[in-house]
Amino acid sequence: MNLTRFEPWSIVDLLHRDLDRLAARRIPAGDSEAPVADWVPAVDIIEEKERFVLRADVPGVDPADIEVSMDAGVLSIAGQRARESGSEDAGLQRMERVSGRFFRRFSLPDTADAENIKAHCRNGILEVSIPKVPEVRARRIEVEAA
Repeated sequence: MNLTRFEPWSIVDLLHRDLDRLAARRIPAGDSEAPVADWVPAVDIIEEKERFVLRADVPGVDPADIEVSMDAGVLSIAGQRARESGSEDAGLQRMERVSGRFFRRFSLPDTADAENIKAHCRNGILEVSIPKVPEVRARRIEVEAA
């Protein structure tokens, strides 16, 4: 006899992911130029002392198909995962891997150095490194008597 472990929260997690995917496909209000996404990559954002690091899971996406851009304090990541062509002889029974366009936007803080952002993709993980600008400290200016 095989025992199967029942995990009720896994169903909630799947529902949450599906709802996130549906919400990402909607065009943001007032932004008719925003692309519609077919899927949403999972993203980790880490703040280090000298930089911010954004890591996105994009397995199966050719790095040439990924576009990273920065405009008015908003970092945009877009791309496309090509659909695998299957033969008619193969009896496709289930398809869970999503293909098509993805799109994410992130508002960056004022401390982000937009001119020196670097991105690279390795082993299906896109890593975007966003350096921080050096902090400008306030200084006291002495007023001289005329």
